Amino acid sequence: MKISPISHLLSAAIRVPGSKSLTNRALLIASLANGTTHLTNTLFSDDSGYFAKALQTLGFDVHPDEANNAMTVTGLSGKIPEAKAVLFIGNAGTAARFLSAFLTLGYGEYILEGDSRMRERPIGDLVSSLTQLGANIQPIQNSEFGILNSPICPPVKIHASGLHGGKAKIAGDISSQFLSALLMTAPYAQFPVEIELTTPLNSKPYVDMTIAIMRDFGVEIERDGYRSFFVPLAQYSPCNTYPIESDASAASYFFAAPAICGGTVKVENTSRKSVQGDMAFLDVLSQMGCTVTETDGGVQVTGHSPLRGIDVNMCDIPDTAQTLAVIAPFASSPTRIRGIASARVKETDRVSATCNELSRLGVQVEEHEDGMTIYPCQTFKPASIKTYNDHRMAMAFSLIGLRFDGVTIEDPFCVSKTFPKFFEVLDTLR
Repeated sequence: MKISPISHLLSAAIRVPGSKSLTNRALLIASLANGTTHLTNTLFSDDSGYFAKALQTLGFDVHPDEANNAMTVTGLSGKIPEAKAVLFIGNAGTAARFLSAFLTLGYGEYILEGDSRMRERPIGDLVSSLTQLGANIQPIQNSEFGILNSPICPPVKIHASGLHGGKAKIAGDISSQFLSALLMTAPYAQFPVEIELTTPLNSKPYVDMTIAIMRDFGVEIERDGYRSFFVPLAQYSPCNTYPIESDASAASYFFAAPAICGGTVKVENTSRKSVQGDMAFLDVLSQMGCTVTETDGGVQVTGHSPLRGIDVNMCDIPDTAQTLAVIAPFASSPTRIRGIASARVKETDRVSATCNELSRLGVQVEEHEDGMTIYPCQTFKPASIKTYNDHRMAMAFSLIGLRFDGVTIEDPFCVSKTFPKFFEVLDTLR
């Protein structure tokens, strides 16, 4: 897909779909609650679709209403109806991590598998923690599923007989989704659960989001900062209506557009008070010289020239690192992105992939173990951008095409993972 530049200053108001992170957390918790929950502004994408389909396969009453961006979910107080199921979750990381924990509450045998990239995404630390809590999860190696990877990756088989509970340790620097999976499932263990982190926690706002949505459904936990968490035995209460915030990660591309093109873009139905940590990307834009303004209906960003290069640790908002990486060449000084080593085990190795594609565009970039340094670029080279089947590569690099005539996005349909109508919304900036 060829991206055509925009020759004028931007002046637009757009809306992005519901949050993937909130949608999948709400789906899991609503399935554990005792009764029916109506989710509004729900995300309909590949990732949320895999999650909803998995719940249906497990016997849950999940009614999607895509025309109205809504889903109705009837929970069964921690019970899983089906005693045997094979669940395919594509390359949906949240589904893989959350379901691995969720399935331990059942009674029976479940296989969780994904696509080729999912078979390279480690979940060994999560499996180890669940094992400490009494679960029995085994990696699968046979001709149907392919070669067993080390460390442990899907496919896995869960021999479920309820989750015992007790104490578990887990690393915090691989994926915060591991901890979120444990926290959301823990109220339905047979005994209270205490979780201790063995390393500092990355992506802290996502754990805060998990705890906030648990509270919304009636379960409170005890915590010692980001070092340990205590989850009592409890029951989630259904919510008659539970609204999903618009996706802050998706909004980051439209917040970034005026930084590159100038002008102002407002993203409706967003707020600086959001539980989503990626709204902190607005602080990054402010440091670069943009003006950020919150209104009653959303948040707007105005770009100013010249942009300033910055040195920033993005360990808490790694999903927006690619967005910053495509703004950085337009700054007047180098930009150093730190703290995103965890991005190497996402949909692709996002550090390496981003550096590769910036280089193809003629941008000078240095790759580091935990990030990259990007230098100002006066002359871009035409390039066909490889997306590595990563939705965030496609969405981020399309922004350079709004300023430079020469950007083509390979496999643009990979955006269906979280934002199927991304390019339609991008066109409204014109």
